[in-house]
Amino acid sequence: MKNFTQIVFIFLFALSNVFAQQEKGIIGVNNWLSNWTEFNPNSQDYGEPTQILTGNITEDKKLIKRHVYLLVGSVFVANGAVLTIEPGTVIIGDYKSKGSLTISKGSAINANGTETDPIVFTSNRSVKRAGDWGGIIILGEAATNKFGNGSVASFHEQLNPANYANTNFGGDNPDSNSGLMRYVRIEYAGNRIKSAGHFNGLLLAGVGRETVLENIMVSYSAGNSVQIWGGNVNLNRMISYRSNNNDFKFNYGAQCELINSLVVRSPYVSSSDGSRCLQIASYDKKEEVDFTKNFTSLVAENLTMLNASESLKEDIKMGLVKEAIYIGENASLDMNKSVISGFNPAVIFEDKIAINQENLEKIKFTDMYFNNCNGNIFVEHNSNNEDLENWYGNHAFFNVYSKSPNAETFIDIASSRRPDYRLRINKIIASNEVDSGLKDN
Repeated sequence: MKNFTQIVFIFLFALSNVFAQQEKGIIGVNNWLSNWTEFNPNSQDYGEPTQILTGNITEDKKLIKRHVYLLVGSVFVANGAVLTIEPGTVIIGDYKSKGSLTISKGSAINANGTETDPIVFTSNRSVKRAGDWGGIIILGEAATNKFGNGSVASFHEQLNPANYANTNFGGDNPDSNSGLMRYVRIEYAGNRIKSAGHFNGLLLAGVGRETVLENIMVSYSAGNSVQIWGGNVNLNRMISYRSNNNDFKFNYGAQCELINSLVVRSPYVSSSDGSRCLQIASYDKKEEVDFTKNFTSLVAENLTMLNASESLKEDIKMGLVKEAIYIGENASLDMNKSVISGFNPAVIFEDKIAINQENLEKIKFTDMYFNNCNGNIFVEHNSNNEDLENWYGNHAFFNVYSKSPNAETFIDIASSRRPDYRLRINKIIASNEVDSGLKDN
């Protein structure tokens, strides 16, 4: 009986350790990155196109796995049509014509890949680079805080006037349904646009909460990996990998959840103006928005954000490493059980945010793991963060601080085929002592 009790105790102890590794950052009993992701997409040969997608899709259409599709110019799914894409289908964005796919308001996409047969959007160049083609835009009927409805016409150069109506977004239906994207990879998007900077890998504008968006990987985007303008979007198991610009940018009254998702940044591919894992804003210009409408609000849970720097101190000195999170005036963030590893610093508040209880209650960090960051939470242009460290360092928030290399922090990030970015708690020496590293710089 004694031996049986000991065996049960050992089993329960081992089981508790397994779940302890899943507590913060991305979670899962198994590594959910396996099989469908690709961290070295330039090595993949997707074959030559056998079909062309161009112009407007105004009737229901299905793309099938046995074909490889070339996306030429600005392609709109419009007139209430549904574009269905079989698992394993490859769609190649054309470099010369800046191929892009827009799901217009009232239409839908049904891109339901599988773990073993993901849907892939990629570049048609032999040597692929960030910004080779446009990207994917989904337009919905949910609200933004802008005056009137918005438009993405500026993303489409030489737009046919007949398509202006297909670029509009916004409405008053938070539950609107623009379809489904699951097990989808978007590679090398973000083509430069004269009047609008860059395309994004995935732009969601006025998209409602009935839209399903999960297991989506955006890699090597020249623009933002994922940009959200307004709407009520729930994002689950998202990956942004080595984006040139921001990984996730929320704006114009977006009411969103971002759950169990991964960001891997590289200081060697970021844009010169500074790029973040999360940028949360309620507007770019105050005159654009109606202050009686919602400000941007993000709930973020079980995120892992890491900077894949080979020499963090040197890269910080060279100005290559920026903050992980930037929070703008009148925006709210409720973040918990997340990991921020290797940034300079972890978080920055816009300097227009007054540090008082009312504002701090709108920006929450609880059960966090701040690792190897050069300082934790600061106001923009102000190196004195004592008030912020006292607030967020309070034991009631259960935030943990550590200095540990990425290789010891995560289970296996060395593998290029099947990396595992789940937290390896049992090899980390952590404390509740805050680090105000920027004060020493």
